[in-house]
Amino acid sequence: MVNEHDISEAVAVLRRGGLVAFPTETVYGLGCDARSPEALRHLYAVKGRPAGHPVIVHLPGTEHLDRWAATVPRSAHVLAEACWPGPLTVIVPRAELVPDEVTGGRPGVAVRVPNQPVALALLHAFDGGIAAPSANRFGRVSPTTAADVGDDLGSDVDLILDGGPCTIGVESTIVDCTGPEPAIVRIGGVPKEQLEALLGHAIETRVDGETVAPGTLPVHYAPDASVIVLERDEVETAAAATIAAGKRVGLLALDPPPSVPAEVVVLDAPIDVAHFAQVLYARLREADRLDLDVLYAVAPPECGIGAAVIDRLRRAGGSKSS
Repeated sequence: MVNEHDISEAVAVLRRGGLVAFPTETVYGLGCDARSPEALRHLYAVKGRPAGHPVIVHLPGTEHLDRWAATVPRSAHVLAEACWPGPLTVIVPRAELVPDEVTGGRPGVAVRVPNQPVALALLHAFDGGIAAPSANRFGRVSPTTAADVGDDLGSDVDLILDGGPCTIGVESTIVDCTGPEPAIVRIGGVPKEQLEALLGHAIETRVDGETVAPGTLPVHYAPDASVIVLERDEVETAAAATIAAGKRVGLLALDPPPSVPAEVVVLDAPIDVAHFAQVLYARLREADRLDLDVLYAVAPPECGIGAAVIDRLRRAGGSKSS
């Protein structure tokens, strides 16, 4: 378990420009001092992240928002007060001192307060913003355990704080509050329905097209196995054809059909949609450990956090479907 000494050591690493991996409720983040352009460039290099792809700044609390925002739109205030700490990121007009390396040169900065005790202890001890994309190589499956981070990054990360498995398992929802009306630019841990209830009106969703937010490339969160999303009644035929082509096939579904070919590796079924989100990345990593060529996935219902699971499955497969 993480103790005060570990937190103090992590703060020292951050202050000298190093990289610290730490747990959040969503996924493990690879953190650096968000005020240090040099540390940010090092973070980008370790991840293999394109320079124009922005990162999220994690804050100790809502009281730090004004330090990073030139102005705080009403929608950002409402959402932050209701959802922080929690799996919601808001994009606000950046303050003058925010480095370009944080925003990818864009006029807005993405910020959130995580809801995880180790993350909050680190942020409060550091007393500042920590830039933290997921702690893995760019475009690959996000890590939800400390072991995942070590497997992906090895000695390229200076310190890993082990806070146990992540409780939500998919990244935060991102809402761009810099325009005339707020818009969802990444579906995640806070469902659209909840955001609309908080704001009192419908919210546009813009998750495709030009990259304006972390984790929104057409191919992202991708294992080596090909991930293909299909309907439950399509599994048997699709799997049989793929097996006949000499490929190893897996299946991930809430309710796996009983009539799949015996050669199909059926991964442990999530117990419900929230659990599907929590274990999704672990199942994608398992597909690679099992050396599967193709992982067929039956999407959960699209309501609530199910929408985020579907988004991640589609991006993991590069939007491939049967």
